[in-house]
Amino acid sequence: MELKVTRYDIDDAGIATIWFSRPGRGNSWTGRMHNEYRWICARLDEDPAVKVIILTGEGDVFCGGADYQALSSYVGAGHYDTALPDDAAQPGYGVRDEFDADMAWQLGISKPMIAALNGSCAGIAVALVAFCDLRFAVEDAKITTVAPKLGLPAEYGLSWIIPRLVGMTHAADILLTGRVLLAEEMRHMGFFNHVWPREGFMERVYEYALMLAKVSPKAVTTTKRQLWDDLAHSNPRGAVEESKNLIECHMQTSDYEDGVNALLERRSARAPA
Repeated sequence: MELKVTRYDIDDAGIATIWFSRPGRGNSWTGRMHNEYRWICARLDEDPAVKVIILTGEGDVFCGGADYQALSSYVGAGHYDTALPDDAAQPGYGVRDEFDADMAWQLGISKPMIAALNGSCAGIAVALVAFCDLRFAVEDAKITTVAPKLGLPAEYGLSWIIPRLVGMTHAADILLTGRVLLAEEMRHMGFFNHVWPREGFMERVYEYALMLAKVSPKAVTTTKRQLWDDLAHSNPRGAVEESKNLIECHMQTSDYEDGVNALLERRSARAPA
């Protein structure tokens, strides 16, 4: 696929970075960007060399939400069209039926996904960030769902994911008002893992990603599955019993053997294959 509004790169450590790239348009979201983003994620998920995926934006903006010209075209239309082609890639699909939907498919991706907000994030972009596994932001980043101000409800599953990240009280504040929040306020709510100064921000994100890239990919994938699977149902007994079965499987891997030997020998575990 020819990429016109996104780009990506994979470094030697297996860290893949995806950039939203619409210079001069605030990296605003379009059907083409959606299609390209899915295509990239499908490729990265299938690539065994990729261990971590970082999502960020070009320049000083993460993503300004849907393109305003596209929004204006829906006035009086009576229907909503995502402009996504029928043959669009389906990364993350097939893991759980509940994840087979726009944005929620990120939960089905086998690699950990890190949202790195290098600037403002609005509308649909909040869903993209919320459905990542980890979230970091620059100190001055502004975040808003904006939907209530447009006369719209919570979009793309935000009413499901936001309460699970920050609790119902904060979720009501975020989703009912559509007010602009600074990254630091959302960090205190529990939405962001860390908020850092703009200077050196991406270097810190890569340092964190490198920490993930150095541990067992099998263990990371399985743990990600456990986190989101267990959140999608309410069965603590099932979670305990399934974790015991998974432990038994992982104890038979070379990653586990090396991890134990590294502990006994007081050394770092070897880089996973």
